[in-house]
Parts: sequence; C-alpha cells; structure tokens
Amino acid sequence: MKLLSILLLSLFFSLTTLAQNGTLKGTVTDENNNLVAHANVIIAESNQSTITDTSGNYEFTNLSYGKYTLKITSLSYKTEVIIVTIDKPGTTVNFKLKVNEQMLDEVEVFGKRNKQPEKLQALTRLPLKPSEQIQSISIISSKLIEQQGNLTISDATKNVPGVYTFATYGNKRESMSSRGFRGIPILKNGVRVNSDFRGVGILTDASGIDNIQVLKGTAAITQGVATDIGSPGGVINIVTKTPKFQSGGEVSLRGGSWGLFRPTFDVYGPIDDNEKIAFRVNGAYERSDSYRSMISSERLYFNPSLQWKANDKTTITVEMDYLDDSRTPDLGTVNLAGNDINAIYDLPHDKFLGFKSDRVSTKNATYTIRVDRKLNDTFSLRAAYFKSDLALDDTGASLSQLASSFNERKRSISNSTRKDVNDVLQLDLVGQDVQTGFVKHTFQAGMDYSSSSVSTTNSKSVAIDTINVFGSIPNNYPTPNSVLPFGSSEDSKTRALGLLVQDMITWNKWLKTFVGLRYSSVEITKSSTVGTQRNDAWNPLAGLIISPTRNINLFGSYTNSSNPRSATLLSKDGEELGNERWDQFEAGFKTTWINDRLRFNLTLFKINNKDMNLPVYDENWVATGYYQKGGNDERKGIEVELSGRILENLEVITGYSYIDAQYKEHTAYVYNSSPLNTPKHTFNAWANYTFTGNLKGLSLGAGAYYTGKRPMNDWSAGAVTHEGIVPGQKPFDIDAYMNVNVQAAYKFDQHWGVRLFINNIFNEIGYNAYRTSFINQTDPRNISGMLTYRF
Repeated sequence: MKLLSILLLSLFFSLTTLAQNGTLKGTVTDENNNLVAHANVIIAESNQSTITDTSGNYEFTNLSYGKYTLKITSLSYKTEVIIVTIDKPGTTVNFKLKVNEQMLDEVEVFGKRNKQPEKLQALTRLPLKPSEQIQSISIISSKLIEQQGNLTISDATKNVPGVYTFATYGNKRESMSSRGFRGIPILKNGVRVNSDFRGVGILTDASGIDNIQVLKGTAAITQGVATDIGSPGGVINIVTKTPKFQSGGEVSLRGGSWGLFRPTFDVYGPIDDNEKIAFRVNGAYERSDSYRSMISSERLYFNPSLQWKANDKTTITVEMDYLDDSRTPDLGTVNLAGNDINAIYDLPHDKFLGFKSDRVSTKNATYTIRVDRKLNDTFSLRAAYFKSDLALDDTGASLSQLASSFNERKRSISNSTRKDVNDVLQLDLVGQDVQTGFVKHTFQAGMDYSSSSVSTTNSKSVAIDTINVFGSIPNNYPTPNSVLPFGSSEDSKTRALGLLVQDMITWNKWLKTFVGLRYSSVEITKSSTVGTQRNDAWNPLAGLIISPTRNINLFGSYTNSSNPRSATLLSKDGEELGNERWDQFEAGFKTTWINDRLRFNLTLFKINNKDMNLPVYDENWVATGYYQKGGNDERKGIEVELSGRILENLEVITGYSYIDAQYKEHTAYVYNSSPLNTPKHTFNAWANYTFTGNLKGLSLGAGAYYTGKRPMNDWSAGAVTHEGIVPGQKPFDIDAYMNVNVQAAYKFDQHWGVRLFINNIFNEIGYNAYRTSFINQTDPRNISGMLTYRF
C-alpha cells in the first residue's frame, strides 16, 4: 500500500511537470503594420532562436513555465528586448519593430522600402504609399540626391520622367514644368512658398531636403483650385529633414569649378534620457562664381526642428526652414535672327550682357507645427499649421531688339520687389482599415484654410544704352547713385477654404475603389480693382485599383480642377463666365519586385481644358474686352519609370516620357500648335554600383539626361504679340540636348568618405529660355569634390 502511494505520487508530479510546458508564438511587424520576414527571435537564457517566416510569424515549443528574455533583431530595424512570462500552454506575443534611422544605406533611391515617405500625407492627405495611389507619384530620396550631388530642384527632379525646367528667368529662380504645363507649383512641406500665379518658381537648398515628392496631374482634391497656370500639370513638394531619436550627424566640405565653396552640417539626436524629445539642426553656406564673367552667388541656409513624443499616442513636431540667397542675374545670350529661325548666339563666357551691380535677393522662411494624435488602432487626428514668408528684391538689366539689327540690343534697367506671406491650416480625421461589413475603408475627412498676402512694386524701366553683342560690353552702371522712377505697386489678398473627403474602399484582395470630393471657396482682393472676387468650385475624384497579384496594381482615375482666377470675365451679354476647368483621365500600372527593391510604373494620361474663358477679337485682331466660353487645350502622353536595386549592389533609376501638348479650338493660337518650351520626349537614366571584396567602400555612378526639342515661343494666330511673338509666324525649335554626369565615392571607414562629381562630362551645351527675354545655356563641364565626416 505504501509502495502504491509512492508510485501514484510520482506519477502526479510527472504529469504536473509535463503540463507546465508551453508554446510561445506571435507575429513581427513594423510601425506601419508591414510584416517583417526573416527577423531573428532569440531566447537569451537558452540561446534558442528562430526566424520569422514570410508572413512574419515565429514559434517556440516545449518551453517550461517561467520568465524569458526575448531579443528580436532584423536588418534596418532597431533591436527589441522584452521579458515574457509563460504560465499557460499557449502564449502569444506580437512585436512591432521601429526602423533604425541610422541605417541610412538602406534608404533606396525611391525612398525607404516598405515605408511611406516622410510627410507624404501633407501632400496626399491619405496614409497610403505611392504604389497605392491612383495618380502618378514619384519620390526622390536624400540618398539619390547625395549620390548625384544635386544642389538644385532642377538637378534632382530630372530623375522624374516628364518633369523638366521651364525657365530660370536668368538663373534667379527655378520654374519647373510637367505634362506640358508651365510653372507647376513648388511646395515646401506641403505649403505654397510663392503664390505668383505664373509659377515663376523658388530657390531652396539641397542640404535640408529629406525627399522630393512629385505628384503629376491635377491635385485639386488635396491642394485646392488651380490658381496657377501650371497647376493642372502637378505639384513638387520639397520635404525638409526632421528629428531622429538616435544621436548622430555629419559635416561636409565641397569645392569645385568656378570657385565653389560649400560647407554643410547635420546634427540630430534625443535631448532627454527617456528619448521623448529629439532635435535636428542642419545648414549650409555656399559661395560660387559662374562660367560666365562677373556672375556670383552667395547663400546661407538653416533648418532646425524639434519633435516631442508627448505620450504613446501624441507627437508634436516644430520645424523652421530659412534661406538667404543673393546672386547676379544672368541675361544669358540672344537669338541673332527672327522668331522663326534658330540662331542662338554662342556668347563667349568672358562676356556679360548686364551690369556688375545687377543683383537679386531671395529671403524665404517657412515654419511648421504638426500635431499627430492616435485615437485608437483605427482612427487618428492630424493638425498642421504652415507659414511661409518670402521676400524678393530684383534689380537688373533687360534687353530689347532693335528693328534694324539682330546683333544690337537696347539695354534698360529696372527694379521689382515682392513680399509674399502664406498661411495654411490643415485638419484631418483619418481612418485606416475601418471594417464595415465585408469591406474595409481607409479614408480622410478634413478641411484646410489658407491665406496669402502679396505686395509688389515695379519701377519704370530706364533706357541706358545700346550694346553690340559682338563687340565690347560696358558693364559698369553709369550712374550708380541714381534713383529709379516709380512705376507701379499692387497689394492683393487671397482667402481660400476647402472641405474634402476621400475614401479607399477595399472590396477584396484584388479590388479597391477610390472616391473623393472637395468643395473650395476662394476670395481675391486687389488694390488695382474695385471689390472682391469670390468663386467656389466642386471637384470630384474617382478611380480603382485592380491587383491580379500581390506586386502588381493596375489603376485608372478621373480628376478635375477649376480655376477661379478669370471667373468674373464678362461675355457680350454682360454675364460672368465662371470657372475654367481641366479634366484628367489617368491609367496605368505600378509594380514592385524583389521584396519591394525594384519598382516599375507605366502611366497614360489625357488632360483637356474645354471650358476656357477666351478673349473675343474683331476682324482686325483687336480685343473687344469681352470673352467667350470654348476652346480645347489638350495634353496627353505616356510616362515610364523603373527604379530600385537590380542587384544588391546595383541601383538604377530610369524614365521616359512622351508629351503631346496642343492648342485646339483656341481664339489666340494656331490649331495643333504646342505650348512654348514643351518637349515631346524626355529621358533619364542613372546607375550606381557599389563594389565588394578588395574594392569594398568604392562606388561608381553615371547618368544621362535627355531633353527633346521644343518650341521657343507660342504660335500666335494673330492676336498675341507678347515678348517676341510675331502673329502668324511659327516660332523656331530649341535644339534637343543630353547631359552625361559621373560620380565616384569612397568610404574609408564608418566615419570618413569622399565623393567626386563630374557633370556634363562631354561638355554638351543646351538652352532653356523664357520666350526671348532670357536665353540661358546649361552649365558646361564642371568638377567638384566633397569630403564628409559622419559621427
């Protein structure tokens, strides 16, 4: 009996021991709920380990009850360590990994893989990656900008098919074009910097750029009505750098051709021990001359920011961006024939057609406060206030052609100033993966309020002398202390309110539909006119995405935008004609390959403006002062884009665009003629190879950029005589050109590195022009080198 009791007691304890073994399993994702495959999950006490499968799942079996230290590691993510208690047969623990921002080399040329680009929501207002959007969106990452040594918006955006320089207005600003529309708006952190409707562009500094986002086509849902000439072509959003919660930074020094001297710095990290507050400060100083005599530039750039994680659900970010740029405007060269003949003069580089005292000053400060509040796992609130303060002061020469000579020009001088203040408030309620029945919704409902105040002055243009471009050019202004006579001034104020809603509906794993609607109200008051012009508009969006496989998205969309700028123009009957409107149809596919390392996109687009307010002329082409509805401006084309890593150590970014832009039924321009400066073909290609083995640390890159021929000016049917246009005379085409750039970089260790840039290695000269006022050549061959220290 005693023996039996002992045996039963032993059996009880054995069963109890067996019952005290359990399993541990779970899923590993990142902060955006993307599954993390091939992550290492380690039990520190026993050094047991496993690797997550393609669905991010891991599992340990037959673990005794007790406490364990789990360590989760994965490339590009911060290591997570957590204490887990196993006190039941089955325990589930899921992990969210944070991106390791120090792993900068893991940033792809198109941005961070599997992560939404920084501040893309300021542009699209929806928490979706570019591949999930129903419009063409291209991202230029800081890594690509660093590889290529880009210093301007034009340098960087030449990597986007169909985006090209419209004009530099004498190398004073950067005005970009897309899809045949001139001067598309350039935003900074989602806000307008310059509210000039002509889209004359801005300047910025590359040292503060985190990424550049290019949304092509109409953006009325998120950006409001199209008050710019180029708005239907898209927008370019310059995104500045933001704080990091790991300490680090870098300093660099770059020097090169034409006296380039450019030191930069970037410092970031947490402020407190709890890593709740982080900062970032970066800046640059640049001093350089030009290939052309008597031209110089100097700038100072400063970009501080602060981020506070108030709690697990609330983040507050404060940013500032300041640029002070002073430079000599360059009139460029002249055309030695009429409007119909390409006879652009290859002006020697030791000749300058302006005055030594010519100068243009640009001061721009932008401020941002963003508050992100997560309400729960599904809903979040986002509020943002943006402010931009731009001041321009431009004194320079201008040229007008004499009727009797093509090589002589009458030279004048004038001054203009512009004070441009913009304020924007955005409020958004965002729902992500909201389940209603068998469908899911990712939606945004929000509002934005913007105001701009613009004050401009213009002096009268004063004739100074007549110059012969073949002869000696006097460059000293004859009366430096004289005062230019007052010409005109104007103050204008604009207020705009927008209410918008967007919804991406996921029906199943292969079908998503988009719907959106925006109401906009705009008021414009000018000191030169009586009263206030007020108009409103409704702009819809509709589209769908079909995903036959996980990595292919076929999409189609319809969007439109309205322009209230000329809505109050009157017909012969005395009625206001109302808004102009652009309709856009877009279709294509977006694909990702090799674990999202490689992306290929193809887009077809067609944009029509059949609702224009056109001037009415009499039989002698004299304007009657009345307007009529009609016309048809059409832009259509194709854009192809391939970017990413073909091999682990080979990065590429390539693109091609075909643009067929034509005036159709128009009262002012010849039927089927193309808008000025619109190339039918553009092409870009860049490849960067990183060596391994004995050459580890070395990388080589090369790129080619082609801009096709394009009309120098508009082709007037008889009414328009603006700046070099001769009615009825077909303007000549500016020649196509292609520039080839190369770079080499070497990392000595984790701290020190050098880069060498050779741009336009074959010294091919092309031109970009604004009508006949500014004909500026591209930079000839130039070389620069940069030394960088990272810490």
